[in-house]
Amino acid sequence: MVEPSEDTDLLFKALADPNRRKLLDLLHQHDGRTLGELCEHMDMTRQGVTQHLDVLEAANLVATVRRGREKLHFLNPVPLQEIYERWIAKFEKPRLKALTDMKRRLEKGNG
Repeated sequence: MVEPSEDTDLLFKALADPNRRKLLDLLHQHDGRTLGELCEHMDMTRQGVTQHLDVLEAANLVATVRRGREKLHFLNPVPLQEIYERWIAKFEKPRLKALTDMKRRLEKGNG
């Protein structure tokens, strides 16, 4: 089994590349695309797109399903949600509390 830190490393490595982020955006716009459909939107070889998809699959950001001879690619947003909860959400709470406190102070000053 892969350690959680290794999962996180794979995830951040996958997100670090703009081509992989573009592939994720494409799948977000229209899930279940074939390699050929994804290649139409990328300025690289089919082999290059395949290599980027392999990295995304290793990071669990893309899942695939075979449909006959085709391999469909689907966005898996769960790892992104986990990153949001671990690295972003906890930093939003103090900021939102500070804004609420400021609002209350300003309302008291005008009351």
